[in-house]
Amino acid sequence: MASTSGGAAGKPQRIPKVAKVKNKMPAPVQITAEQLLREAKERELEVLPPPPKQKISDEEELKEYQLRKRKEFEDNIRKNRGLIGNWLKYAQWEESQKELDRARSVYERAIDVEHRNITLWLKYSEMEMKNRQVNHARNVFDRAITILPRANQLWLKYVYMEEMLVNTAGCRQVFERWMEWEPEEQYWHQYVNFELRFKEIDRARTIYERFVMVHPTVQNWIKYARFEERHGFTASSRKVFERAVEFFGEDHMDEKLYVAFAKFEEHQKEHDRVRVIYKYALDRIPKQEAQDLFKSYTIHEKKYGDRAGIENVIVSKRKFQYEEEVKANPNNYDAWFDYLRLLESDGTVDQVHEVYERAIANVPPTPEKRFWRRYIYLWINYALYEELEAKDMERTRMVYKACLEVIPHKKFTFAKIWLLCAQFEIRQKNLAGARRVLGNAIGRCPKDKLFKGYIELELQLREFDRCRILYEKFLEFGPENCTSWIKFAELETILGDVERARAIYELAISQPKLDMPEMLWKSYIDFEIEQEEPQRVRELYGRLLERTQHVKVWISYAKFELSVAGDDMAARARKIFEQGNRSLRSCEEKEERLMLLEAWRDVEEEAGTAESLEKVNKLMPKRVKKRRKVQTEDGMDAGWEEYYDYIFPEDEANQPNLKLLAMAKRWKEQKERVEEEEEGGSTSGDEEDDDDEKQDGGERGAAGMLAMAKQWKKQRNADEIDISGSDEEGSAEGGDVSRGKTTKQLRKQKDPDKDSSSEEETRERKKEGRAEREDSPDSSSSSSSEDEDRQKKGKRRKRASSSSSSSSSSSSEEEDETERDKERRRRIEGGQDEDADTDISDEDD
Repeated sequence: MASTSGGAAGKPQRIPKVAKVKNKMPAPVQITAEQLLREAKERELEVLPPPPKQKISDEEELKEYQLRKRKEFEDNIRKNRGLIGNWLKYAQWEESQKELDRARSVYERAIDVEHRNITLWLKYSEMEMKNRQVNHARNVFDRAITILPRANQLWLKYVYMEEMLVNTAGCRQVFERWMEWEPEEQYWHQYVNFELRFKEIDRARTIYERFVMVHPTVQNWIKYARFEERHGFTASSRKVFERAVEFFGEDHMDEKLYVAFAKFEEHQKEHDRVRVIYKYALDRIPKQEAQDLFKSYTIHEKKYGDRAGIENVIVSKRKFQYEEEVKANPNNYDAWFDYLRLLESDGTVDQVHEVYERAIANVPPTPEKRFWRRYIYLWINYALYEELEAKDMERTRMVYKACLEVIPHKKFTFAKIWLLCAQFEIRQKNLAGARRVLGNAIGRCPKDKLFKGYIELELQLREFDRCRILYEKFLEFGPENCTSWIKFAELETILGDVERARAIYELAISQPKLDMPEMLWKSYIDFEIEQEEPQRVRELYGRLLERTQHVKVWISYAKFELSVAGDDMAARARKIFEQGNRSLRSCEEKEERLMLLEAWRDVEEEAGTAESLEKVNKLMPKRVKKRRKVQTEDGMDAGWEEYYDYIFPEDEANQPNLKLLAMAKRWKEQKERVEEEEEGGSTSGDEEDDDDEKQDGGERGAAGMLAMAKQWKKQRNADEIDISGSDEEGSAEGGDVSRGKTTKQLRKQKDPDKDSSSEEETRERKKEGRAEREDSPDSSSSSSSEDEDRQKKGKRRKRASSSSSSSSSSSSEEEDETERDKERRRRIEGGQDEDADTDISDEDD
């Protein structure tokens, strides 16, 4: 046996294999935990049957039972002495056997084990009270509260017992002993309520006095005051509120106290007192902590106040909002402006001074002018308020002086401040001080605005010599400023010194750099016109045209000549326009040339003759629509765009295009006329023959037109005609083209040595073109097209004579005509598409 057991022990035990679950899909019927518990409850599987009841028949059996139970309890206690539950069960069993002495003994033994267990003391006292052992219960409570004075449950049970025994003195004595330990607030309220139940109001007031000193919170003071108010002691309640305000002072002010105080006075119909309380609190409590105070004040004024009171509340609320904004961001100058505007409308001078000083103390952190633009207006408004509202001139002067010291003039300045300071000194009749301020400004930080303001001041004072000196300094500072030159010259003109003004103008136009030279030249010319010096004006226009060829200068020059009285004024103006037209011929901006011609035409309509007007009209360009490629910034093609261009008759480069354009226009008119005749034709045979002849003529004209266009293009590409010659050659060649000569004839006139070679090349190109036209159905010869047209016409006549006048024959003829029109349009459009760069897409006269 031993060996067997030893061998068995030496072998490793095998772990049984766990059966693998092949099907891991969820079962069709799922069982939840709730279902399992419900089934267990229904079957009552865990319910144990109650123990059988034991019936005791005699005293010996009872003693035996008691001995057995006591032995069990003692064994349990012996096993776990610190478990209070065993002690409590033991004591309660002894109590159930009416063995109070034994129960007390058990409790005393338990107290020796755990004397800080509150439950143990409560059970002990409850046993004594249940068995009407009052003195024993008092003894237990006295011992308990002596050992555990912070156990509020023991105190509550103790006072409850005494009150149930109607032992008022004993209960009050227990409360007094309890209050000496300064318990929480609710137990003080228990004491107060105890006294109120016995109508002892004075004692309750005394308790409240001690209570607010032990727990000095705002809420407790408010409860004390409401206690007095509830019992009809209005004066005492007001006195409590006043004591509370004094007790907390200004360091620990709370809006709840003042809201409660104001509501108390509102209940007493003391509205003046309410306003005083609200204003006192709003002036001393931080604004962010007075939201409810503002709200209560607004509600009170809306209910009992007048318009002034309501406005005062609103103003106070707005002040609070502005204070919060400027506190969050001191450099928010817009908030400062709004705050100061509010105080200026409803506030004292001292308040306004204080806020202005606080505002100007927030200097922008960065010395950049864009950050100072809003800030500087604080100083301006401050100075204006002191001068206009406060009437304190000395303080105003100090404000201006402090402002000028704050501005970093080496980096930037504000001319407005200097000028306002000088104007203030003038209003105070201190002219020397104003000049001193402006002189200091020009010396430290010269600006155009400062010069202009100083000059304006001296002009108002009629100090013209000072004005001349200032203008000289001004022009030394900024010689490119045309406005200053013009103003200086106008001053001399007003003073009657024409030669000095003319010298100033001459000096001005000789400057190498000017900001607005056109305005300066215009002013100089107007000056000479006012002086009635037409010859000087012509010289000025000549000098100006040497510098610029702007169209407005030519138009102004021509209008001037037209305005000068004389018999030849129209001729002079016409001459200027001709010169301008020749000058602008090389200009890329064709719109300027068109403006000149339109102005010339207007002049001829007013003061010219019919011949001169016709001459100008011949020079007017034609507006055509063209297409050009559009490229993006990366150089990629972005498609085509349409634009309008102007073609002038004087430009030879555009003559071939114009000729082709005219031919296309004539073909278009002929086509429209043929279509109109086709629509208005009759059904008779003769009329159909006439219509067929017209259609054949239109087709022949279209085919001839297309052949002509292709021949012209090939000649231009092969001959490489130079159409960018001089003006004289362009006009001569344009005349030849207008008289009907071809481009080849013009080339012969220019280069007779190459006539033989060019004729041979032309013959070869004609042969090639004839061969291409024979191969291409769109470029067939006129003879073949005439033969085909005759055959089609004969077929139509046969069909018309053989067939009856039914609707089917007429519809077939209309279809033939429609197909013929479509084919003709397709041919012409194909010819146009081959030359996409031509200008026949649109034409506007």
